[in-house]
Amino acid sequence: MKREYTLYVKDIVESITFIEEFVANMDFEQFVSDEKTKNAVIKRLEIIGEAVKNIPQQVRVRQKDIPWSDLARMRDKLAHEYFGIRYDIVWRVIKKKLPQLKPKIKKVLEDLKSEQK
Repeated sequence: MKREYTLYVKDIVESITFIEEFVANMDFEQFVSDEKTKNAVIKRLEIIGEAVKNIPQQVRVRQKDIPWSDLARMRDKLAHEYFGIRYDIVWRVIKKKLPQLKPKIKKVLEDLKSEQK
């Protein structure tokens, strides 16, 4: 049975929240020296990218300000180039991109829920 795509949107919000919790009170140096946190963050970024791939195009086109393709490509890069991950870029995504993304994804989720009523 195919999973409801609203659940993938929820996965993205949940993953961003987890990442925020994982790196709370950390600076970059602490992050790069903590293997457990790095691995947890990478896994959640991969989940975000995989979830994006399962959200239908008709949903994605309504939110053109969300970089859907970039999120999917990020997942592919992390999954296939794990030996060459640039943690400075990952940190920038965590600190700059995810805080901007979270409210936009929450809005998508709210819109989808209201459509289902």
